[in-house]
Amino acid sequence: MILVTGGTGLVGAHLLLHLLQSEDAVRAIYRNEESIKKTKAFFALNNQAKLFLKIEWVKADLIDVPALEVAFKDINYVYHCAALVSFEPKDEKKLRKTNIEGTANIVNLSIAFNIKKLCYVSSIAALGETLAKDKVITETTDWNPELYHGDYAITKYGAEMEVWRGTQEGLDVIIVNPGIIFGRGFGYEGSGAFFQKVKKDFPFYTKGIAGIVGVNDVVNAMCMLMNSEVKNERFALVSDNISYQELINYIADLMGKKHPSIKVSRTSSVLAWKLDNFVSLITRKKRSFTRSLAQASHSKYIYDCSKIKNTISFEFEHYQSFLPLIAEEHLR
Repeated sequence: MILVTGGTGLVGAHLLLHLLQSEDAVRAIYRNEESIKKTKAFFALNNQAKLFLKIEWVKADLIDVPALEVAFKDINYVYHCAALVSFEPKDEKKLRKTNIEGTANIVNLSIAFNIKKLCYVSSIAALGETLAKDKVITETTDWNPELYHGDYAITKYGAEMEVWRGTQEGLDVIIVNPGIIFGRGFGYEGSGAFFQKVKKDFPFYTKGIAGIVGVNDVVNAMCMLMNSEVKNERFALVSDNISYQELINYIADLMGKKHPSIKVSRTSSVLAWKLDNFVSLITRKKRSFTRSLAQASHSKYIYDCSKIKNTISFEFEHYQSFLPLIAEEHLR
């Protein structure tokens, strides 16, 4: 049997559908009944309501070890997709608790229950960076402590360290590092925010480069790697390195909206996140633009994903194939 954590999120829900279509026996953990509704709606969107009923749900939290022990019974393979995604500085403790401690629990139980193989969904945020801004990033680029890293990136990197620790104790693992993941069925969550901004005629753009990938590619890569002899390796998953301006313009064209017309400089971005921080402190409202987001919007790193292409002959889907389907959903 297969265990999926994060089955109520974008990657987890798509993974569950993929596994069930292959007639695998699947168990998924959830935190509350409300979260399951999103996955149920996603299956209905794909006319697979009957398949949804085959999921064996177990209520558990990543930091609730006794509940996780119940979920691990009779499990052979684990896909660890669950994580807290937040760029709010005030969420640092929650990020560390969920992403690092939670992953440590999954690794420890995988060892204790003699799991055959664990797949961990990390992020390109956990890949190394270079001081030279024009260099390409690969799986072997060193993590540079001299550079600024947001709390989310730090905790994803820390979680990977827990997974690598598991390999030292005999656990076979696969780590995937996806870029910004686009997929249907989850509204304006995550990458859906791009479509929301375009709908509202958001006027700003930057010249930074985004590493993006379709969720189906992420799921297919995970399953192919788990079903292969490959182990104890990490793989960057980016189908396209595209400028934010080009990405937003393309989405705007798909949705019949106008292109953003105001270019934002690095200096303006710095002033914007500092102002946003000040307003948040005064009003106690959630941050809308943080230092991490400002930095990412101007980053010009290029991600080289030749490793997975060469290892399992993997071919990525171009963004002009998956973005139109998502735009169509947002236009309904």
